[in-house]
Amino acid sequence: MENNKETGISFFERYLTIWVALCMLSGILIGKFLPAIPEFLGKLEYANVSIPVAVLIWIMIYPMMMKVDFKSVKDISKNPKGLFVTWITNWLIKPFSMFGIAWLFFYVIFKNLIPAELAKDYLTGAVLLGAAPCTAMVFVWSHLTKGNPAYTVVQVATNDLIILIAFVPIVKFLLGVNDVFVPWDTLFLSVALFVVIPLTAGALTRSHMLKHKGAEYFENTFLPKFGNLTIIGLLLTLVIIFSFQGNVILNNPLHIGLIAVPLVIQTVLIFFIAYLAAKALKLPHNIAAPAGMIGASNFFELSVAVAIALFGTTSPVALVTIVGVLVEVPIMLALVGFANRTTNWFHD
Repeated sequence: MENNKETGISFFERYLTIWVALCMLSGILIGKFLPAIPEFLGKLEYANVSIPVAVLIWIMIYPMMMKVDFKSVKDISKNPKGLFVTWITNWLIKPFSMFGIAWLFFYVIFKNLIPAELAKDYLTGAVLLGAAPCTAMVFVWSHLTKGNPAYTVVQVATNDLIILIAFVPIVKFLLGVNDVFVPWDTLFLSVALFVVIPLTAGALTRSHMLKHKGAEYFENTFLPKFGNLTIIGLLLTLVIIFSFQGNVILNNPLHIGLIAVPLVIQTVLIFFIAYLAAKALKLPHNIAAPAGMIGASNFFELSVAVAIALFGTTSPVALVTIVGVLVEVPIMLALVGFANRTTNWFHD
C-alpha cells in the first residue's frame, strides 16, 4: 500500500482496466442468465433517466468535484500559455478530431463490419467522449508525471467552467452533422444533472469543510474517505449497463475491438498535439505533461451519463462510452511512461 501512495495511484485505479473487464463480463452474464434483474432495474426510470444509474453517476462525480479549487482560477494570468494549450486542444481540436477519426473508421474502414445504423450510434458515442475532456483522473496522471499540482488545479478548474458553456453546443453541432437530433433542453438537463449539481455540491462541501475543519483535515482525512467511492460507483454502473447490453455484445463481440481502435488513436493524437505544442512554446515539463493528459483523457463519467440520459442504457451509444473507460487507463499509463522518459525534451 505504501508504494501506491508514492506513485499516486491506488490499487483500484492501477488495475481499473481489469475491474472494468470483470464488471463487463459480470453484467453480460447477469443479462444472459438472470434477465429478471435488468428487467426490474429497467423499470426504475424517471423522464427516461435510469434512477439507479443516475445515483451511481452522482456517487462517481461528487468526490471528484470536491477536489477542484475554483479559487485557483484567479491565478490564470501567471502562466497563460499552458492554459491556452489546454483550452485550444480540449475545445477547438479534440471534439472535431474525435468526430473525424471515428467517422473514418466506422463509416469507411470498418464499413463492411459495422452496419450503417450502428455506425451512426457508435459515432454518436464517440462524439460524447470527445466533447468531454478529463476533470478528475488528470490529477492522478499529473502526479505520476510530477506535474505542477497547483497549475493542474487551475487547468482542471477552468476546464470544468468551460464544460458548462461549451459541451452542449459542441455536442449539438456534431450530432447534427451525424444526422442525430437531440433537443436542446435534453442536453441542458443532462449537464445540469450530471455537472452542475455535483459540481455545486462538491464546491459547497469543500467550502464548508475548509471553513470549519481546515485544509489539513480536508485534504488528509476527509477526502481520503471518498477515495475509492468514484471507482466503486463506476464499476457498479458498468455491471448495470452491461446487464442491459449483454445480448448486443454477445451478438457482436468483434465490435468492442472495432470501437476501441479510433478511441485509442484519438487519445494518443490529442496527447501529442498538446505535449508537442507545450514543447514548442518552451513550457516546463511539469506543465506540458498535465496539458497533454487532460486532453487525452476523457470525462467518461459525464459521457456515460449523457449517453444514458439521451439514448438509454441499452443503446449502442452508451456502449461506446463504456469502451472508452476500458481502453483509457492502459493507454494513459503508457502515455505517462512516455512523458516520464522524455523530460529531457524540456528545460525546466
